[in-house]
Amino acid sequence: MVPATVTPPWAYTLQLPQDPRGPGIARSTLRTVLRVHGMRDLVDTAELLASELVTNAYRHSSGPYSLRMRGAGRNRVRVGVWDSNPEIPAPFCGGPLGESDVLAERGRGLQLVRQCAESWGAYPIRSGLPGQGGKVLWVECTFPPCPARGRQPE
Repeated sequence: MVPATVTPPWAYTLQLPQDPRGPGIARSTLRTVLRVHGMRDLVDTAELLASELVTNAYRHSSGPYSLRMRGAGRNRVRVGVWDSNPEIPAPFCGGPLGESDVLAERGRGLQLVRQCAESWGAYPIRSGLPGQGGKVLWVECTFPPCPARGRQPE
């Protein structure tokens, strides 16, 4: 008889300063966490999604930001990014994404999120303390990808 094993839930939060090296450090950390937890099949998609979110947090906020990774079941990971900018961009706020030029250097990241994430969402963080508000954008991805990939949860 083989003993049953239960994988305990896990979550990691990485605090990142307003530094151009932050997104690279976030990607490297995410790859390591997923490999250690036996989720190698999710590395490429999760890294792409996290890269878009942390790069936007770096570019569009003026202070520190954070990356949170959480196991959300077998072969499923949730990646969230907090930053101090309270503005929630499309598609996270339900607004239209708009068309971007395929040759443009910027503006395509959230379209990648829409195409690659199984689900996504956002919520505002309200606080009376300076520097404690903002928003969290999150995405989930699974392996193998769900046929309904890119649909927002109901």
